[in-house]
Amino acid sequence: MANPELYMNARLSPVSLTYYAFCLGTGNYTVSLHFAEIKFTDDKTFSSLGRRVFDIYIQGKLVKQDFNIAEEGGGVGKRVIQKFLGVVTSDNLEIRFYWAGKGTTGIPDRGVYGPLISAISVDPASSNIISPEPFFHSDFIPPSENGNSVSVGAVVGIVAAGAFVLFLVLGILWWKGCLRQKNRMEQDLKGLDLQTGSFTLRQLRAATNNFDIANKIGEGGFGPVYKGILFDGTTIAVKQLSSKSKQGNREFVNEIGMISALQHPHLVKLYGCCIEGNQLLLVYEYMENNSLARALFGSDECQLKLDWTTRRKICVGIARGLTYLHEESRLKIVHRDIKATNVLLDK
Repeated sequence: MANPELYMNARLSPVSLTYYAFCLGTGNYTVSLHFAEIKFTDDKTFSSLGRRVFDIYIQGKLVKQDFNIAEEGGGVGKRVIQKFLGVVTSDNLEIRFYWAGKGTTGIPDRGVYGPLISAISVDPASSNIISPEPFFHSDFIPPSENGNSVSVGAVVGIVAAGAFVLFLVLGILWWKGCLRQKNRMEQDLKGLDLQTGSFTLRQLRAATNNFDIANKIGEGGFGPVYKGILFDGTTIAVKQLSSKSKQGNREFVNEIGMISALQHPHLVKLYGCCIEGNQLLLVYEYMENNSLARALFGSDECQLKLDWTTRRKICVGIARGLTYLHEESRLKIVHRDIKATNVLLDK
């Protein structure tokens, strides 16, 4: 393998990796992506069962779907270089690797199934460099010098007619629901292969009495949280993503992907999610005593009498949960928002 040091390390994410190149001149660039499967093995051990599949986007365009490094290279530990044409028109270049829920999620370890990249290089494209999978080409055509020209009126008429047809087509597609946000959500999220449950909107409406305000137990960073009781008697907490929230589709995927990969006694368990239309909901285990903030600083009827033994137990639990996130889990996560409202208390 040429330059083996380049492929001994890699960056890995359970869901998405995005890179940006700034201050580039307008023009065509050759984007070289360097891969080597270094997490899985090709022997007969449990690690050999892992399969990594993800998509590659350049400038927001899908240039490689269902990319499997080991399969492309003919085995693990082998160098794979993929080259694509990137067209820069506004000084910036975006390269994104996105896990669309395919491949394995719990083999050999949780959190190692997402996109992986060893190195990236971006070079001005020369005339003798041909991208193996160019995703689009420049539409610029030099003006003719033979004296034949099109009148300004004709150009305006053509542009106006084209714009009318375009808006008409977009209107029909919108009316049929093809361009609506809820369909994009379902397409992006329903294919997730995660080890969590799936709930219907009807189930959660029944559990929360149609999201009755009386069952509202809190307001999260991205929407309200409701208490609910499932048909089998299980008490749950339902986090409803607000339609006005800045947390979008991709962030919702990130939350499901990361939380489902984390299992620890001092972390709130994710039971599953619900994705129907424009409804995005997460279903967690219910914490009977709500937040530490309410227990300490809430109204008199909400406050809890916590002796010092219990307070010490809470502090130790917080420390153990953070230690797992920061140091012990394969997917290292820095919480960055530790406060009493984010500490939930069980019985």
